[in-house]
Amino acid sequence: MFKNRRWVVLVGAVFLIVFGVHYVYAEPVHIPIPNVGVTVSKPSTPVEYVDNIKLLMLLTVLTLLPSIIIMTTSFIRIIIVLSLFKNAIGAAQAIPKQVLIGLALFLTFFIMMPTYNKINSEAIQPYLNNKITQEEAIKIGSKPIRDFMLRQTQIKDLKLFLEIGDLKDTVKTKLDANGQQIIKNGVEQVSYDDVPLYAVIPAFMISELKKGFEIGFLIYIPFIIIDIVTGSVLMSMGMFMVPPMMISLPFKLLLFVMVDGWHLLVKALVLGFK
Repeated sequence: MFKNRRWVVLVGAVFLIVFGVHYVYAEPVHIPIPNVGVTVSKPSTPVEYVDNIKLLMLLTVLTLLPSIIIMTTSFIRIIIVLSLFKNAIGAAQAIPKQVLIGLALFLTFFIMMPTYNKINSEAIQPYLNNKITQEEAIKIGSKPIRDFMLRQTQIKDLKLFLEIGDLKDTVKTKLDANGQQIIKNGVEQVSYDDVPLYAVIPAFMISELKKGFEIGFLIYIPFIIIDIVTGSVLMSMGMFMVPPMMISLPFKLLLFVMVDGWHLLVKALVLGFK
């Protein structure tokens, strides 16, 4: 009797589960969406088209500004010399890369500050005060940069790009007050003021690379001598298992500190642009 009752209860429970299920749906939540009309108006006049193009060009220049600043200033030579010095002294891990880049940047700001002040006083401020047009500001502002690069550029490097780009006609002969050609030591004096920047910049860059390698070679010489002497002494003592770099590094640091190397190195770099 008890077993029959239990079967009846079990069948009833199954019947309620199967046929008594009701699906419950969550009430949809209506999120109010603001009706904001965003429209992009197309330029209707040629002036608006020109303004949009100028804005696009400005954004492009701002994107390339770090590369332009690096490649047209003293940063190239300074960072190359500091990198070669770090390798020459053998303290690649002791001198962080960020320290060298920071030092190179601040030295660049120091060296280029007279040029930037001239650009600010002759081009930027008059343009902001509506005294000159944008084209005049660009022309006047590029002249100090051009003069700086031309002073550091070797003539043969500049002639290389003048010959490749067929720009020889842009170079004019210097004339005196009487209109006579200026000749010094049998060499014709010419003016490079009309050479376009796209020829001056690569000539300036390869000149800076060459000068940076020359200075790096001179820095390497005393440290190489210390390495050679240290290796010879260790070999004569039969200490073949001792790395020469481990012994020579303290002597390199001692030599660099005794001669006040950072002072001499920075002084040479800064005065090299004077």
